[in-house]
Amino acid sequence: MIASAVERPHKRFTDAADAHAVTTTGLTKQFRGGQVAVDHIDLAVPTGAVYGFLGPNGSGKTTTIRMLLGLTRPTAGTHRLLNGRMPEDAATLLPRVGALVEGPAFHPHLSGLDNLRRLDAVDRTADPTTARARIGAALDRVGLTPAGRKKYRAYSLGMRQRLGLAAALLRPRDLFVLDEPTNGLDPQGTREVRTLIAELSAAGTTVMLSTHLLAEVEQVCTHVGVMNSGRLVAQAPLAELRAGTATRVEVETDRPVDAIATMQRLELPDIVVQGHRVGAALGELPSDRVVAALVYDGVPVQGFRVVVPDLESVFVGLTGEGFDVSG
Repeated sequence: MIASAVERPHKRFTDAADAHAVTTTGLTKQFRGGQVAVDHIDLAVPTGAVYGFLGPNGSGKTTTIRMLLGLTRPTAGTHRLLNGRMPEDAATLLPRVGALVEGPAFHPHLSGLDNLRRLDAVDRTADPTTARARIGAALDRVGLTPAGRKKYRAYSLGMRQRLGLAAALLRPRDLFVLDEPTNGLDPQGTREVRTLIAELSAAGTTVMLSTHLLAEVEQVCTHVGVMNSGRLVAQAPLAELRAGTATRVEVETDRPVDAIATMQRLELPDIVVQGHRVGAALGELPSDRVVAALVYDGVPVQGFRVVVPDLESVFVGLTGEGFDVSG
């Protein structure tokens, strides 16, 4: 099993030259036929961050990741990994990057252990004298030691994902790029991957996590980038993104017209009426002031609540589509 999470130290994101582990400028991918999958995006993944890369299916996340790793060439734009140019410096940069993209590819007739041995043997930057210890540690870290000698073709989808993570963990990395790493995992496996990501971050590794599960983002991410229809529609620290959406108040009353008048007197913006419910953006006004004003104006208050926007509301507002909040 993956070890317990350790407390992540507070990280300082500076303006130094190495402040970003991933940057892109105008990165674009247009396929034959004219479809633009990624449209002039400017990513900035801070060094040491856990960067949640989010978006509905087909929004361009995986295509972006493939360009970052040199698996497909961009149509336009430039990008850098770990303060080096891609693809010019790929030979020296990519050994410092661990990746899990579009599901791992392994030889079905080999065991999980032998697949990792083969991968490690073809890595010219890996130390062969430490291979046995590193492979064993990687299998143990993802909970696959008991199934290490089992043929890959007999692995479940979740076990294949775990083996892909083990391959990325065969040596220390400065950057991990993970595309839907919990795909196929049961709830326990999903929790273990979150723990692993937290441990990597605590050790100073930058993690770029492509996912559609908001639970993963809320529990492990420090920064977020949101893709929609090939465009980067938002990018910010997670707390800042949340803060950018207004808290609302909602009153239930059998005199909604009078409630509207009170909210207008208080200059509350974005008033919305749904039957006997009247809502408005709260702004800087304390919520108890709204209640006091309603009572003062003689508006009968049958229910009152403060609605703090959750992460799902933020993303639906940015993309017009829902996200999976499970996991």
